[in-house]
Amino acid sequence: MPASLAALRRELEDAATHLGRPHELRFKPMFGGLMAWLDEQPCAWLTAGGLALKVAPAEQPALLRVEGTARLIARPGAAPSRHYIVLPAALSRDTVQLAAWLARSARR
Repeated sequence: MPASLAALRRELEDAATHLGRPHELRFKPMFGGLMAWLDEQPCAWLTAGGLALKVAPAEQPALLRVEGTARLIARPGAAPSRHYIVLPAALSRDTVQLAAWLARSARR
């Protein structure tokens, strides 16, 4: 696993631990990255471009107001994702903020 994906995985694991739910988080290699599930629901896609969190449509405007966020574009020429938002490194490394967004993702 590339070091960048391993680091993103640790950040997401830290956030799940902060929520008291580390055992409910699992990962599977997918499309050149890692897909993450929480409570058996997809919650994030870890790619070379960063950690993309799956967010309900009602929650997306608030997250997209955070500087550095953007809709995931899975491959060149693809349309932006309707559900996955790439987080800036500062947010994905902030365990408390990432945990709050992970909890919101799990509620969708």
